[in-house]
Amino acid sequence: MLFVGDSITDAWGGEGHGKGGGADIFEKEFKPKKAANFGIGGDRTQHVLWRLQNGEFDSIQPKALMLMIGTNNIGGNTADEIADGIEAIVAEINKRSPKTKVLLLAIFPRATAKGAALEAQTAKINAVNARIAKIDDGGKKVKFLNIGKKFLAEDGSIPKEIMPDQLHLSGKGYRIWADAVSPALEELMK
Repeated sequence: MLFVGDSITDAWGGEGHGKGGGADIFEKEFKPKKAANFGIGGDRTQHVLWRLQNGEFDSIQPKALMLMIGTNNIGGNTADEIADGIEAIVAEINKRSPKTKVLLLAIFPRATAKGAALEAQTAKINAVNARIAKIDDGGKKVKFLNIGKKFLAEDGSIPKEIMPDQLHLSGKGYRIWADAVSPALEELMK
């Protein structure tokens, strides 16, 4: 099992990573399943694609790969450019590791430091998520999962105890993430 993404994925911890908010959960729940974390802080879709195209994963043929990428593209790319990048990543994974099943996660919600979601930013995230949801093929190769609402309060705000800076997850946020994706990852690992 491989985790691929940006700083939000990186903070799961694991071999070669610091003790992020999800490190204890990763060690307990995912490391025994031979999970490896390839999240890198600051990564955008083009960085993950470059790493794939340049052999970073060539010696690894995981049964399942969890991909969560795109939030760092929000400020500088259109929704279509971000979705194109994610689609290219999934295609490259399928090309280089045909037996790997991908759990493709929607871009998580985010807000300003004051807690107010930016309308344009939220609209862009929603547009990307709507488009990449179409990559789902029923879990044969790709399963799309949008767990964003699990991080939100009833009024749609992002609680500080889940995302202290309105972007990165706390330990509670990683617990929510783990609980939300574990059944899908188990299914893909079969």
